[in-house]
Amino acid sequence: MVEVALTDSILSFAIPGKNCRGRVVRLGPALDDILAAHNYPPLIRDILAEAVCLTAMLGALMKEDGSQLTLQAQTEAGVISLLACDYKDGALRGYVQFDRERLAAQPVEPSLMALFGKGYLAITFDLPEPRGRNQGIVPLEGSSLSEAVQNYFFQSEQIPTLIRVAVEEIQGNISAGGLLVQHLPEGEEGRERLHAKLDHPEWEHVAIMGGSIQPAELTDRMLPLEDILWRLFSESDEVRVLSGKACVKGCRCNEDHIRDVIARFPKEDKEDMVDDLGNIAIDCAFCSRTFTITGTSLNN
Repeated sequence: MVEVALTDSILSFAIPGKNCRGRVVRLGPALDDILAAHNYPPLIRDILAEAVCLTAMLGALMKEDGSQLTLQAQTEAGVISLLACDYKDGALRGYVQFDRERLAAQPVEPSLMALFGKGYLAITFDLPEPRGRNQGIVPLEGSSLSEAVQNYFFQSEQIPTLIRVAVEEIQGNISAGGLLVQHLPEGEEGRERLHAKLDHPEWEHVAIMGGSIQPAELTDRMLPLEDILWRLFSESDEVRVLSGKACVKGCRCNEDHIRDVIARFPKEDKEDMVDDLGNIAIDCAFCSRTFTITGTSLNN
């Protein structure tokens, strides 16, 4: 059995007899760190927590080191104007930009349409060469972000997929957990563009069992992730725990990175960025930090 922490962990698994693979995740302190960068109202906080949890599960589908998964909502006329999360080698970050006045006018439980307006969800897989970048875009439809991502796999990848995510505040801290199960004949690697429901009716059994997961099971920091898998699937199937991976808050901004980005701008553009003291101030939305680059390096 793979040893993993009860929080901030992703567990990969397979159900060979049913030609399925999956990921189960629970986030705690790392998620608290991400959310603490901004004073989000509870509703926006929970939306971002769900998005970060989804990003962790999707990112864990990639096996190559250095791969990056980005989940971004493109919105029009909604309360939320930008939602962006990404995952790279276990490092997670996320940010939401929203209108506080419009949010205050919403009912207690606004719909996904009310929050995002006419929105689209872009999921981008950046893989090492020669595979490169792959992006899918689907409408933000359904009752939740999780349902929209589930629709992405059905519409763009044609892979039968079940996704469940839960978010709960426990003694002032946020706990989020998620389960993703996919039907992939030929094992963990699977095949692309398959219509498994026609060829492999056992998927229906897995989807029913996975769908029975309770929100409290996903968010309970004292319940090992392995136990969730045994409860759901082990009675009638062999469940193989493949690997565990830790998650951390991973905003990649630092002075060296900022200097490198600024150096790519033409000289006249850099001059426009300079303040009265001869410096450039760059704000990172993800971690809510300001980096001040001194004028001594701007001519490089």
